[in-house]
Amino acid sequence: MPTIEIAPADGLRDFLSFCRLPRLLYKNQKGFAPPLDAERWTLHAARLNPHFKLVESQFWLARKDGKLAGRISAQIYNESSAPVGASRAQFGCLDAINDDAVVEGLTQAAENWLRQRGADIVHGPFSPSHNSECGLLVQGFEAAPMVFMPWNPPYLSEALERQGYKKARDLISYRYDKSEKDRQGQPGILARPEWSGRLKIRTLDLKNLKKEAEIIVDIFNDAWSENWGFVPFTLDEFMSSADGLKLVMPPEGGFMIELDGEAQAFAVILPNLHEITADLDGRLFPLGLPRLISRIRNHAFKSGRLALFGVRRALHRRAAGGAVILAFIEECRRRGANSPLEHVEFGWVLEDNIGMRRPIEHSGARIDKIHRIYEKNLVA
Repeated sequence: MPTIEIAPADGLRDFLSFCRLPRLLYKNQKGFAPPLDAERWTLHAARLNPHFKLVESQFWLARKDGKLAGRISAQIYNESSAPVGASRAQFGCLDAINDDAVVEGLTQAAENWLRQRGADIVHGPFSPSHNSECGLLVQGFEAAPMVFMPWNPPYLSEALERQGYKKARDLISYRYDKSEKDRQGQPGILARPEWSGRLKIRTLDLKNLKKEAEIIVDIFNDAWSENWGFVPFTLDEFMSSADGLKLVMPPEGGFMIELDGEAQAFAVILPNLHEITADLDGRLFPLGLPRLISRIRNHAFKSGRLALFGVRRALHRRAAGGAVILAFIEECRRRGANSPLEHVEFGWVLEDNIGMRRPIEHSGARIDKIHRIYEKNLVA
């Protein structure tokens, strides 16, 4: 009879095991690319990620016959930081071998911890937050792996549903492949008389990143403020990863869209680092770091991801807002015309955000991945 142990991930050794567990479980599975351990440390360490100032949290590890077999986290937001429409009680970072008993043990540990803190409904996975990696992969298992997007094997969502979890929301990611139209650089909305004098697009000034960050966070929080599950993105959260963004984001990867002289939208497109890190197997030390730096400087990236995007809420469902989104898409095309990028992932987008989905689909992008947020009634 196999022995399954679920224990809190306390101490440095357990924390390191928690961070590297997915690459140990899913190695060589098609669609999975191991994230860098050092990047996972900055994401999950309470001292390094300001998100953890907003929540009380706990991590667990599962072992089967003494071997690492899974992990999960749980968190409950402070009342002042409650998510829009979603529970303050959440789980995240669910990864496990194909064993229902392991998944049951992990989810029960998280659920009991949340019940003790008064939770009656749990949502997740948020790993660790709405503003980072969200959802369990339910479609697109063999699609090209993309930076900062979670990957899970097909059996995991099925195992979770057998524990009584049901769909709350789906998060859609689109793949846009460069076409001949993009290479031709045909004039678009910026050439129209009614918009040519009003719309302006400028590249983000990375030398004055703090000032740009304040504008980005302000637009992002305004744009997403009514979206299900939203929790305001703090300036501290953005700045905690800003130095890393500066290292990997190409000069043309970030831009601001101004309407009548006021910043109304922004976009940040990151190169897909998995192209240059897959063979490192998550390790940067002792030889991985110099290799990574050299590759970032010299590699011609073929894929990228729209990691951050926002349009001020006042423009939603208005002609000016549609013009801004079209200007964004056309600017991506213009910048991509002379870029080695062959495809960009737009994601994620809430399934019911038709105002955002429609122009993306109109551009020719197709659904590439679906991640699912689950919920469970802890009282029933």
